[in-house]
This record gives sequence, structure tokens and C-alpha cells, in this order.
Amino acid sequence: MNLEDELLCAELPTMPRPDMGTILVAGATGYIGGRLVPELIGRGYKVRVMVRAPSPEHVERWPEAEVVVADALESEPVSRALEGIHTVFYLIHSMLYGLDQFKNADIQAAANFRRATERQGVARIIYLGGLGDAGTMLSEHLESRSQVAAELSQGSVPTTILRAAIIIGSGSASYEMINHLVRKLPVFLVPVWAKTKCQPIGLRDVTKSLIGVLELPETAGRTFDIGGSDILTYEEIIKTHAEVLGKKRIFIRSPVSNIKFFSYITSLLTPVPAAITWCLMESVTHDVVCQENDILELVPFRRISCKEALLLAISREEQDAVRSRWSDNYPLDHELAIKLHELSAAPNYSSSYSLLSGKTAAALFQSFLAVGGREGWFNSNFLWRIRGALDRLLMGVGTARGRRSAKTLRVNDVIDFWRVEAIEKNQLLRLRAEMKVPGRAWLEFRVDPEGELQHRLTVTAYYQSKGLWGRVYWYIFLPFHHFIFYDLIKQIEKRS
Repeated sequence: MNLEDELLCAELPTMPRPDMGTILVAGATGYIGGRLVPELIGRGYKVRVMVRAPSPEHVERWPEAEVVVADALESEPVSRALEGIHTVFYLIHSMLYGLDQFKNADIQAAANFRRATERQGVARIIYLGGLGDAGTMLSEHLESRSQVAAELSQGSVPTTILRAAIIIGSGSASYEMINHLVRKLPVFLVPVWAKTKCQPIGLRDVTKSLIGVLELPETAGRTFDIGGSDILTYEEIIKTHAEVLGKKRIFIRSPVSNIKFFSYITSLLTPVPAAITWCLMESVTHDVVCQENDILELVPFRRISCKEALLLAISREEQDAVRSRWSDNYPLDHELAIKLHELSAAPNYSSSYSLLSGKTAAALFQSFLAVGGREGWFNSNFLWRIRGALDRLLMGVGTARGRRSAKTLRVNDVIDFWRVEAIEKNQLLRLRAEMKVPGRAWLEFRVDPEGELQHRLTVTAYYQSKGLWGRVYWYIFLPFHHFIFYDLIKQIEKRS
């Protein structure tokens, strides 16, 4: 499927304005940014994406865009990134830092951007924030979004603010929380706050709204609430998804309504970790409904219902066509993690297992590209699940994150509690561990020619220990390596 086949904004009533100049997308590697960039390029805009660290994946993913490296928390790099920019899409949020840090980080990043846009003469900022009645006591997450909007707006650069509630689309954290809960739980305990009202919005409607206000100069300096076509309680959203999946679920009033309890249980039952579930669920005690609908007159297109958004998300998953995912940006600092080749010395420990195969390099490579996710690790899956469960209990990422795509991988993709660090076609796949571990760990798959008709398939675990416990950790798990990894490469070879 090519880019033109996937564009969502062809039906927008607004006209593209590529002559306005270069558009910067700050937060392009995140969930919304990953969908927005190809839409902008498809409408003829010159696009610059801002990333925190250089990676060949960015150039491969957006060959038509210019890539610049800058951290929003550092003023000078941000200022350089904004040179020659007409409009900024500000899609950065620091929610993944956790409750203790995200608020201050959000404000500092927004202040850096505001000052830099003024210095560089940027014409406009467009910000996607969160819905919430300012007259009530907001959750820390919604209050932080509101403060970011205020920080961006107080400068001389006109700022357009879009405020959205739950965003439903393939790969969104909210959708995956709902989807996994409905699929796994036959009985739902319904707390009091599940009766609060929400106006969910489909991902495609968010994308259309962002581009629509870009193409209408009269939206500069204004705030718009955006939502889907229906208003539901959180209980009704879950019931709608159960209906879409054709699953009968029982709903019982819960005597417990503690948000921390429900968010922790949700983090254990879904791929979405506690750091995100808490920030999202902390907001469920507030009605999040559009207070005004001016955007409907300015950018008039049909808003889809919650049911339609859920059906589209399921369809994209079934087609294995999820283009971006919440895990693209979690953990938050993964872009800055030390790579294996960046270590000053070889890792303290390594263990390697290999076998000879008469199969082609391409066949072996495609086979080990399929590890993890729903396919599992071919064998010994119970051991991987036990390790993942222990990680989730320790508030780590666990193995439930799965994969964005069952068939394809790109650098920075997630595979359970690993992240793709390097890919060399028909030669190598290197994964970096993101589970809780006293040190740094990598898992590398290689295929190398040996003779004229054979190839050597090798899997190697690398480990850079940290302190005494790091060394103990290695030797505790070392006896399992032979059983897990040698069996793994035999299965890879067999399934090639």
C-alpha cells in the first residue's frame, strides 16, 4: 500500500497551502506525530521533523522530510531547529516521565519553544492539548496540558489550541487499554467514575482537524474543542467495544473506586505500563466533553462515532497496518539510550549459540524478524512470559507491549521488552533490553555465509553489568541461556 492509498485528508474542505513555508513537527516520533507527518507530505508541504537523537530510521521513514536533532528541554538546539520555520505543530508531552516529573518538564519544554519561536520569527504554533472544564479541579495530567497551552499562548506568536479527550485509533494507548480489557475480562467491576461523560474522537478526525486549522489562517490565536459524534460514559465505551467484538461481558457495580488500584490492575492486564495508565485514568473522574463546536463550521467534515473509530482500529490491526503506536515513545528516553557500538569497551559478559543451515540468508533473516509479539519466541514462551510478568510487577514494560507489526520491523520498533537497535537486511537484527535489569543488555541475531551453500545462524546475548547485583543477575540466568537460545535458533532455522 503506497502513501497516497493511506492518506486521510483528501476529503478535507480546506485547501493545501504548501507555499506558506516549512512546517516543523515537534514530537514527530510520537503517536500523533507519526500519523501527521505523512499527511502533511502528501498534501505537498515542506516538512521538518524534530527528533531527540539521530537515527537512520528517521530518514528511512520520512525520506521526503528534513530531520533535525534537538531536545525540547534545551534552548539553543530548539532555536536552531526553528530556523526558517513558518508553523510549528507542538505535539510534545512529558507524561512518560511519571507523575513526579512530567509537569515541570512539560512547562519547561513549552517555555523553551515559545521563546525560540519568537526569536526565529515563526508565524504560528498549533498545539494538541486535553479537554477539561477549567472551572473544575483538573487532574495533574489535564492541568499540565492546560498550563502548556497557556505557556505557548502568552508569547507574541499566534497559537491555535485543539483540545481532545480520548483518542481512539490503532496503536493509541487508550484503544489498547480498552481492547485488551474487553478481550480478557468476562466480568467488569464498574466504579462510580465509570459513569462520567466523555467525547472520544477517532485518530483520523484528530489528524484532519490539525491539518484543517493549519490551512485556515483565521484559526490562528484561537482555541477549539474537538470530539467525535457521540458522548458516552466510560462504561458505555467498554460496552460498545464488547459489542463490536461480539463478546458478552458482565458489568457489576464496584465497591472500590480507587484510581490507583484500577490503573495498576489495568497496567498488569494490558500492554500499557503504569506510568501511562495512571496519567490517563487520573482524568476519568472529570467529564471531558466539548464546551463549544466552532471547529465544525470552520472545518466541516463528518466526525465518526466511537463505534466507527473502534471498528477502524480493529481493521488496521487485522490488516497489520499500524503506522505508529504509543510504544514508539515509551520509555521516553529510549532515543538517548547507549547503543552496543557506543560502549567504550566490550560488554562484561556474552553468550553465543549458533548452527549451520543450508537455507538462504534471506529466509533465515525473515524468520528471526518474526520473533516476539503474538508469534511469541517459537518455544519456551512460558519462560519469556514469567520474565515479563516479573518485570510488570516491578513497574517495568513487560512483554505485553508486543509489536507494532507482525510482518515488518524498523529501527526503534518495540518487540515485547526489547527495542530494535539495528537492522541490516539479510544479515543482522539487534535488540536492546528495556526491562528492569541491573545493567544493560542486548540480544543479537546474525546470519553469515559459511562456504558456498551454507550459512551460520547465531544468537548472542550481551550484558554490561552494573555493580555486584548485576553480576549475580547474569549468573542466575546463565543456566537458562542454553535451553532458551539454542532452542530458539533451531526453531528459527526450522521455520525459515
